[in-house]
Amino acid sequence: MIETITAVNQAVNQFIWGVPAMVCIIGVGLLLSVRTGFLQIRKFPYAIKTTIGRMFRKKDASDGAMTPFQAVCTALAGTVGTGNIAGVAGAIAIGGPGAVFWMWCSALLGMCTKFAEVTLAVHYRERSEAGEWVGGPMYYIKNGLSKHWQFLAVLYSLFGVLTVFGTGNATQVNTIVAAIDTALLEYGVVGGGALSTLNLVVGIAVAMLVAMVLLGGIKRIGSVSEKLVPFMALFYIVLSVGVMVLNFERLPYVFESIIAGAFNPAAFTGGTIGSLFVSMQKGVSRGIFSNEAGLGTGSIAHACADTKKPVKQGMFGIFEVFADTIVICTLTAMVILCSGTAVNYGTAAGAELTISGFTTTYGGWASIFTAVALCCFAFSTIIGWGLYGSRFLVFLCRSDKVAKPFFLVYSFVSILGATMDLGLLWSIADTFNGLMSIPNLLALLLLSGTVVRLTKEFFCIGGLIAHNKKRLLQDSSPKTLYETRNFFRAKTAPKRFRVFDSSQFSCAGCYRIFSIPLFCPRPALFNPDSSCYNIH
Repeated sequence: MIETITAVNQAVNQFIWGVPAMVCIIGVGLLLSVRTGFLQIRKFPYAIKTTIGRMFRKKDASDGAMTPFQAVCTALAGTVGTGNIAGVAGAIAIGGPGAVFWMWCSALLGMCTKFAEVTLAVHYRERSEAGEWVGGPMYYIKNGLSKHWQFLAVLYSLFGVLTVFGTGNATQVNTIVAAIDTALLEYGVVGGGALSTLNLVVGIAVAMLVAMVLLGGIKRIGSVSEKLVPFMALFYIVLSVGVMVLNFERLPYVFESIIAGAFNPAAFTGGTIGSLFVSMQKGVSRGIFSNEAGLGTGSIAHACADTKKPVKQGMFGIFEVFADTIVICTLTAMVILCSGTAVNYGTAAGAELTISGFTTTYGGWASIFTAVALCCFAFSTIIGWGLYGSRFLVFLCRSDKVAKPFFLVYSFVSILGATMDLGLLWSIADTFNGLMSIPNLLALLLLSGTVVRLTKEFFCIGGLIAHNKKRLLQDSSPKTLYETRNFFRAKTAPKRFRVFDSSQFSCAGCYRIFSIPLFCPRPALFNPDSSCYNIH
């Protein structure tokens, strides 16, 4: 029976994470990029200004919500994980240095995909029974598509529930105990016979910490994430940049091997890897698996943000992919390639290859710091996926009452992950994780027009308001009035009235346009209730 399940799961897994999935994810990303005019490139400076530029602003979120920065940190918590350390190493070992180039390409398209997911999640979100903002793929399928497509939302949530315990928890805890065991054995702190007891203690400790965070609700999840994620990212970046600085003479060769190796892998792998397709497949799949663009999970956290502007929050989606793949995954690749550590091309590898890169440069003591980084990465992933799992279950059960029992069960799984051989569980969870992409990609394809419309309205109308506000309020010429009314689609505005915008939007993605009498000396004091136009 077990052999049959294993064989079926392996076949489905290879299909889901193989060429068909990559083609679909890249295809949707390319379609969205073309329809938005490659927004991720044109508006990248704005995305950085909107995200990094707001990180240090003190802002309290309203009840049942996170600040926009807390939302992106929670999303990054679920995205940035052990895959950034182990997955990149595996991609280089199997696909050669050129796999990094194709990883960059997938990230470029993934930025637009993630932007679309976040924008739709905020636009179609709703309030739960507890007063919290809830959203994500299941909600923009439910509220954005017709009833004939509602089964996609159910499938997505069901696949998510089946995924969360393995991908989000058990495997992450397993990574934590493995990292701690390696570091302690390296210095002879504990013997091999005491590892089972140690792992149990670590599992219980992790379970208690996870429960404390998740049971605290949205506010506590956001608060922990905004402190943990920047710390772990900065910690890992400093360690990685140090490797590059100490081995700077190898940088030109490394970049040459990445760029040239993308099209001619054999030249840099000694002929062990000579297939362009293998290099492309490993790089693209690693990029997709790392940043989760196309899976839609990160948008669940972004939907909790205290914001009324879906497109502006979508900029955080662009930043998320950039930080996860372009920055952290690239630094992992640099650690491996710059350090000069031996890479057995064509042979599977994991976190041990990345650790070898650090220890080759810094010495054996670096294994401790690597263990700390792995623990932070894994713990943040557990928290992020804990939030996702609760949202999946609440959507399926249509009740908020299942959230806290889920958090308790989810926390208990940490003990099992620390003490048991996961074996088939990890493989099955990985398969269901890939299956989540199918309903989400279909929804993105069907709602791509909505993404384009929201984007145009945000930048076009917002730009007109920013640059022509004085003119709208002071210029009363008939030509200006006509052009203004038509731009805002307020064609029914009565004569001798001009259009005036309100900075307070009544709902997410809704622009309230008021027609103000020309003779009104102070438009801000005018009561517009009788002449209000909502543009959705």
